[in-house]
Amino acid sequence: MNAVLTPQGDTCSPVASHAIGVDAATSVASTLKALSDPLRLRMLSAIASDPRGESCVCDLAELADVAQPTVSHHLKVLKDVNVLTSERRGTWVWYRINPSRRSAVTALLESFAPATLAPWSAADGHDEPRPDFDVRVTHLADELAAEVPELDPNVVLTIVRESYTALARTARVTSALVPLTERFARQRLADLTRDRDTSVPQVLFVCVANAGRSQLAAALVNKLAGGKVVARSAGSAPADVIHPHVRSILAEIEGDLAAERFSKPLTDDAVRAADVVITMGCGDVCPIIPGVRYDDWAVGDPALASRDGVEAIRDDIAGRVRALVDDLVP
Repeated sequence: MNAVLTPQGDTCSPVASHAIGVDAATSVASTLKALSDPLRLRMLSAIASDPRGESCVCDLAELADVAQPTVSHHLKVLKDVNVLTSERRGTWVWYRINPSRRSAVTALLESFAPATLAPWSAADGHDEPRPDFDVRVTHLADELAAEVPELDPNVVLTIVRESYTALARTARVTSALVPLTERFARQRLADLTRDRDTSVPQVLFVCVANAGRSQLAAALVNKLAGGKVVARSAGSAPADVIHPHVRSILAEIEGDLAAERFSKPLTDDAVRAADVVITMGCGDVCPIIPGVRYDDWAVGDPALASRDGVEAIRDDIAGRVRALVDDLVP
């Protein structure tokens, strides 16, 4: 492709050669067109989050006040673009996410969809320069190093600085950065120094934003287990604030303690310290550590749900949590 000369005489970069191809663009556009219907998106979300890994027409008909033939029509549209597969068993047809499209569906529901609902998580003044907390962070590192003499002070300083930097990326209020850094760093230091032989079982819940289901799961475990199991949570791409519907439910579960919750990034230390790691819609982001048990819970995303929907997600997680605690505590 030849470069193009602008009226001002500047040479344009031949960017068109790097654009998506016509055939690929046509295929993607066809899929996006099939997805551009609210009911179809809700059906896709219901199927993706169904614990059975599949849903039938009878389940999906409950999503809207429409006849089953209408539901079947929408499902056929999704099948035609290979997003879904189906299997008839007896009277009903069962639908699953096409394995070849699962990662794309996950990206749509777990990353793109919540991003379009940004008003609940947008930070005002996010581009303002952050104050320099270097002196306070260094002082915090000195205090924490004195509490964990078994660790090299330089290791503690590194963890504190890393914790501060990670939280600063999404912090809405810079004045809260140092207190949050202290809490996050303390958790990481506890993970580093944990003795598996003498500690109670520890569970780590991981989702994308650490602003919804992983927070709910950790709160429910800590309440139900009564100290016999410790639950932590983290996010592969943590949000700047916990979803408001989730925060109100956390207040019902934990009372005043809910105000102390904040979104935290996933660390290797947290995974190594856990006896059980449970992922919730974040794909294969967790490092595989020998001796750690892994599981995946297909539950809905509160960021995409109404208040009633978040309560239903809480109830789903609560049932799973009870079974988990019963398994970990004889």
